[in-house]
Amino acid sequence: MIRDITLGQYFPGKSLLHRMDARVKIVLTFVFILFIFVANNLPAMALMALLVVFSMLLSGISMRQYLKSLKAVMIVVLLTSILNLFYGSGDILFQFGFLTIRTGGVVNCVFIAVRIISLILFSSVLTFTTSPTDLTDALERIMKPLKIFRVKVHEIAMMMTIALRFVPTLLEETDKIMSAQKARGADLESGGIFQRVKALIPILIPLFVSSFRRAYELAMAMECRCYRGGEGRTKMKSLRMTRLDAYAIVASSLVCMGVLLCTVLFPSLF
Repeated sequence: MIRDITLGQYFPGKSLLHRMDARVKIVLTFVFILFIFVANNLPAMALMALLVVFSMLLSGISMRQYLKSLKAVMIVVLLTSILNLFYGSGDILFQFGFLTIRTGGVVNCVFIAVRIISLILFSSVLTFTTSPTDLTDALERIMKPLKIFRVKVHEIAMMMTIALRFVPTLLEETDKIMSAQKARGADLESGGIFQRVKALIPILIPLFVSSFRRAYELAMAMECRCYRGGEGRTKMKSLRMTRLDAYAIVASSLVCMGVLLCTVLFPSLF
């Protein structure tokens, strides 16, 4: 399970999405998150799902990597879908005591699952095709207007990117610690929930120690390189928008207009 988590990983490539401006990709991701909740009927949701699949194909990354990103959250998707199964109106399909499943509940269940899966896959497209350095620069440029309010934009972007960058490292460290504990005879999979939580203590303590050690080493490395924040710093790479970014914005705008049109023309399924 630990090895299947792909959050924060970057896969170098030369696809169209790899060559896009990181700022455009971040903004389009936020727009997608907004419109995935605006879509409240089947045609609108189908448009958003097609956009996700099309983006995955354009990224040039194996579908296996995207499926790995879903494995870690499938339990959350299932639990959320099951909970929404009992909320909704319409004809009664099943009833047992106080539990009632209606047609609206089934629609809620399916739509919630599609929304969560689409969000995870589209976010994975962003992280898979954008390097941590480009993410830092893009976030800093996007949040630049906040400097008027004396917000330390560079430091915030740096912290967010460092946190995202070290997710795969910490997952790899956790996997190594778990393998070492199992080799010493530790039982991490059997027993009740309290026994499993208790068995995690020998894993969490070395993981915290390793995390603090890595943080200290990173801080020392940044100080040795005379890092003093974002004041007066220059950029080795300048972000520039190209025709490819313009085409992506136009295509995304057409999809958003289609979602709004479907929302107006077709009745809501909820």
